[in-house]
Amino acid sequence: MSTTDLTPADFQQLQSGAAAAQTPRPSLSYWADAWRRLRANPRAMISMSLIVFLLAFVSIGPGLWRVDPAAQDLDQIGIGPGADRQVTLAEPFQQWQPSISDIALADNPLGLTLAMPANTQAVRLIWSEQVPQQQPQQTRYRLYRNLFAPKDTGSFGLPLAVVDRSWFEDRLDLQPGTYHYTLVALDADGAETASAVTQAVDVIRVISIAEARQRGLLDAKETAELGQSLELAWHPLGTDYLGRDMLARLMYGGQVSLFIGIFAPLAFVLLGVIYGSVSGFLGGVTDQAMMRFADFVVALPFLLFMILFKVIFGIGPGESGIWPMLVAMIILLWPAPARLVRGQILQIREEGYVSASRLLGGTTSYVVGRHMLPNTLGVILVTMTFQVPSAIFTEAFLSFIGMGVAPPTPSWGAMCNEGIKSMLTRPHELLFPAMLISITVLAFNLLGDGLRDALDARMRGSE
Repeated sequence: MSTTDLTPADFQQLQSGAAAAQTPRPSLSYWADAWRRLRANPRAMISMSLIVFLLAFVSIGPGLWRVDPAAQDLDQIGIGPGADRQVTLAEPFQQWQPSISDIALADNPLGLTLAMPANTQAVRLIWSEQVPQQQPQQTRYRLYRNLFAPKDTGSFGLPLAVVDRSWFEDRLDLQPGTYHYTLVALDADGAETASAVTQAVDVIRVISIAEARQRGLLDAKETAELGQSLELAWHPLGTDYLGRDMLARLMYGGQVSLFIGIFAPLAFVLLGVIYGSVSGFLGGVTDQAMMRFADFVVALPFLLFMILFKVIFGIGPGESGIWPMLVAMIILLWPAPARLVRGQILQIREEGYVSASRLLGGTTSYVVGRHMLPNTLGVILVTMTFQVPSAIFTEAFLSFIGMGVAPPTPSWGAMCNEGIKSMLTRPHELLFPAMLISITVLAFNLLGDGLRDALDARMRGSE
């Protein structure tokens, strides 16, 4: 079409919708574009949500779940999540002294029976004193208790006592469940004979009416009858080996673990940023000397200085070493972020806008604070997110080996140390703190990966 073919209709004004469709997208700043790309990363956003949840769990959670993490529920020791909370009202415990009429003679020389229904107050066992003619001196017995059937484990279990009578009252750490009692006859020399009998006993949980009222299970004016069933306090995640609520201990333990895991990296990353920026800006001999000192700090053994700081702080055996741990991390872990910041400063100081700022009379502190550090902020944030899981794992490791947080102060690492002792019979004591440590470390690592991709300016052109 030539210019002579144009008509006034070719110069009509565009409609508002058409004009809006052709309006170019407004430009985004560096941080706005980084946030846009971070939101497009589902793993990073899920990780950020997990971190927010964990922070709320340890900060807001104790206000919602008002349970003392040191309080012991002696009727529910080592129970798992969803365990039976039923308890039966019974008479208060009274010392048992059986009479001759209580002991029934059985045809079996070792007829092991219950004198009364077994409960968590006591298991009262009786057996016959009839002795075979071929073993006239057989008058002593050894009694064992096992959580499993001896035929399945090949062991009688825990030896309770050696007695020379025909009855025994077991009150040793009784919990609801099934116990297998084995009675073995002894000869005149105290050696076990082949005469042995095993009895499975079902133990129920009981409590006296007075104890139920004292613990708030019954109101002062509420009537109660023996044999009535009640429900004990609820522990959503179970209890540990001392009857302490696992959920409350995880909340308070998370406060210690996340405080160390976040505060320590903040401190030594800030120290490393200042040190690395000064070293990279000054350059020359000063830069080399400062970096050699950083290499010297890297070579210092962390565990040795951890022990040294515990001595300096006067932390004795069995005491929590939270502050020595923080000081050791801050003093010994700053060289890594210092090297990263130094490399960025060495690259940025050659840029044209830095030279222009110097020519216009900008001081060293102004150039570093106004131009250099803001341009290294992305690297600092990424470094911070990677140092947090490292600090959390360090705290967990030190607490696990007994050099960090010590009982009764809870922390996730200390709880793992306690839980591993009973992981075969009570796995939840180890599973929950270990799972929280793993989730926290994984979330911060994935968030660090997302921040690294979002803050990398070179990726803007590839989208």
